[in-house]
Amino acid sequence: MIGVTGSTGQLGSRIARLLADSGVPQRLLVRDPARAPSLPGAEVAQAAYGEHAALLNALDGVDTLMLLSATESADRVALHEATVDAAVAAGVRRIVYTSFAGAAPGATFTFARDHWHTEQHIRSLDVEFTFLRDNLYLDFVPGFVGEDGVIRGPAGDGRVAAVARDDVAAVAARVLADSGHAGATYELTGPSAFTLAEAAGVLSDALGRKIRYEPETLDEAYRSREGYGAPAWEVAGWVTSYAAIASGELSHLTPTVQEITGRAPLGLEQIVGARPRH
Repeated sequence: MIGVTGSTGQLGSRIARLLADSGVPQRLLVRDPARAPSLPGAEVAQAAYGEHAALLNALDGVDTLMLLSATESADRVALHEATVDAAVAAGVRRIVYTSFAGAAPGATFTFARDHWHTEQHIRSLDVEFTFLRDNLYLDFVPGFVGEDGVIRGPAGDGRVAAVARDDVAAVAARVLADSGHAGATYELTGPSAFTLAEAAGVLSDALGRKIRYEPETLDEAYRSREGYGAPAWEVAGWVTSYAAIASGELSHLTPTVQEITGRAPLGLEQIVGARPRH
C-alpha cells in the first residue's frame, strides 16, 4: 500500500492518477475528503501534516509514503518532521520525498534550506528513503510575466533547468512502483537550462505579444515585493528563487527524467505551446 499526500494539489493529483492508471493500490491522505480525487483502487483517509494521531490512523498498513512537501510556511520544517515521525511510528518502511534542487543549509533559495533540513531528519531515522530534488517548475514560468508583459527579478543572466510537473509526477510514480531506489537522491530537470530573457522570447511566440525580461537588483526586488503585504519569510523565498538562478545553483542539467521514465523531459516550448526557437 502506498500513501500519497497532497493529492488535491497540482503535483500530487498527477502522481495519484498515474498510480491508479497502473493499478497500484494507494491511500490518499487529505485534509478534506470531499476534495480528494475519485480514482480506481484508491482509498481516502483524513489527516493533515503534523497531526500525529490522525496520521497514525491514516497510515496504518501503508508501506511506502509519497511525501509531497507542504505548502510554504514559517513552520514547514516542523510540520514535515512531525509527519515523518508519525509515518515511522505507524510502520511506514519507505518515504519518497519531493525535495528541491541543490538543497543545502546555505542554499541561496531560502525554501531549499527547508528541504535540506527535512532530508536530514529523514536520514536520521530507521526508514528507507528516496529524495526527488525538483528544479523550479516549468509550469510556473508563464506566471513570472507581469500584467505589463515584463518578467522582473534579480536572476541576471543565470540559467534555470526548470522541470515540468508532469515529468516529476512520472518519475515519482515509477520510483514508487519500483524497487532499487533506496538511498537515492535524484535531481530532476528539464531538457535545457535557459535564461529568463530566453524564456521571454519563447513566451512572446506562444502568447503572440512582446514579453521581455528586466533584471532587478536584490534591493529592487525586495522593495517591489514587500508591497504585497506578505510576511518577510515569504518575500525572501520569492526573491531568492530568482537569486538562485543568478548564482548558477539551478543551471545543472541531469538525464534523470529520461533514465527513469524512458522518455525525454518536456521543454518550455511544449508547456506553453510555442514552436521551437532555432
